[in-house]
Amino acid sequence: MKKIFYSLLPFAVVALFTINPADPLPIGSAIPKATDKMKDISGAEVSFKDAMKKNGLLVMFSCNTCPVVEKYEDRTVAVAKEALGQGVGVILLNPNEAYRGKGDSYEDMQAYAKKLGYNFYYTVDKNSEMADAFGATRTPECFLFDKDGKLVYHGAIDDNPNSPEVPFLSHAITNLVKGSKIDPAKTRSVGCTIKRS
Repeated sequence: MKKIFYSLLPFAVVALFTINPADPLPIGSAIPKATDKMKDISGAEVSFKDAMKKNGLLVMFSCNTCPVVEKYEDRTVAVAKEALGQGVGVILLNPNEAYRGKGDSYEDMQAYAKKLGYNFYYTVDKNSEMADAFGATRTPECFLFDKDGKLVYHGAIDDNPNSPEVPFLSHAITNLVKGSKIDPAKTRSVGCTIKRS
């Protein structure tokens, strides 16, 4: 019996590290925890439902400290402006719970948003609860929902943090508003891992 146990042990260890309990949302999924409130940099408590506009909602997991997020700073502001201009709400969440004392505190978020001129919601994802609900693993990582709160795009802002050629998210927003097919609907997010507690 001991022999069998020890022979199966390596497989159990492999399974433990390969099973992901927070898989990303499939396309077509509803917004998780849509009415749960989060603290915005303005001091207000807001939910995804509050942030939704007539044509949908862009949810982006982001932060202040990731070098990849820094590369995307201008593009994040630009795509948020584009979304808002097309009637799509915007909300950024900072899920880096383990970095609250290392540059991702609430006060740091306020200063960072002011520096970049954010005119959209930027909230604390306390204990990375929303990141867990969405299955988000990176910053930046984007989830675009239609007016009915159904996921239509999940992935990256574009195809390259350094020299972008294909603006995936911008195309998805345009096609969402036009009622056209979004293709690709899923892309691979490239960024820093979320610093969960």
